[in-house]
Amino acid sequence: MAAGKKKEIIYTILIIFSILVVSMPVILSIIISTQTPVQVYSSPPRLTPSNHFANYPTAWKSVALGRMMINSTIVAAAVTAGKIIMGLLAAFAFTHFEFKGKNFLFFIVLVTLLLPIPVRIVALFAITSSFHWIDTFWGLIVPFLASATATFLLIQRFKMVPRELLDAAKVDGCSPMRYLYKILLPLSKNTIGALIVIQFIYIWNQYLWPLMATNSKEMRVVQIGVKMLINAEAMNNWGVIMAGVVITMLPPLLVFFIMQESFMKGFALASEK
Repeated sequence: MAAGKKKEIIYTILIIFSILVVSMPVILSIIISTQTPVQVYSSPPRLTPSNHFANYPTAWKSVALGRMMINSTIVAAAVTAGKIIMGLLAAFAFTHFEFKGKNFLFFIVLVTLLLPIPVRIVALFAITSSFHWIDTFWGLIVPFLASATATFLLIQRFKMVPRELLDAAKVDGCSPMRYLYKILLPLSKNTIGALIVIQFIYIWNQYLWPLMATNSKEMRVVQIGVKMLINAEAMNNWGVIMAGVVITMLPPLLVFFIMQESFMKGFALASEK
């Protein structure tokens, strides 16, 4: 009993320290965002929040952060919806239909996981430019619509659904698309919720492609806005810079908290496979 109690104490301490280590950058960002330049550069460092909240309106106005937040929200929401829809259709095709070259096509889908954006960015820019999509929402959204990650995770989820449900649906005269919409979709809502969180945060954090695919301030996204804020403040007023960072963290945090239950259950189901 004493050994069990000792283990519980050790695990509790480790969990607390893990949470502190993971959350420390966010905590420091919030603290610094409320401080003046003098307080930021004070020695020893001040590790408590101040009351200099003027940093937030300064960050908001100095680089038109509001417009960039709208752009990022539109792009992230559109790409996330597109990835989920295409992932559902692709996973349904791979798990419920037989067609020539299915295994080879699935292999090609998995290979795309090995080709991140920086590797194919030159070819992607040339193709996007040929469609005249540079500096448009089309250029920011369309190149990200296909998702091997969503397809793979949804395939694993669909394989966990008892085959008897499909047989019963066929007996009742249920069409394939109705089976997908009425049966598979409700059973996969937690996996879809987890994918929404993953894909939204992934697109929200994109920097390199939006930097190349946009020219005007009206089409810039928040990650570029943070870089512009650093340049505007000449890396001296870190209170304003961190205020901008905190503002840009809010939408993905909101998505995570809304979808938190589905996110955790989605990965719990995946681990049961």
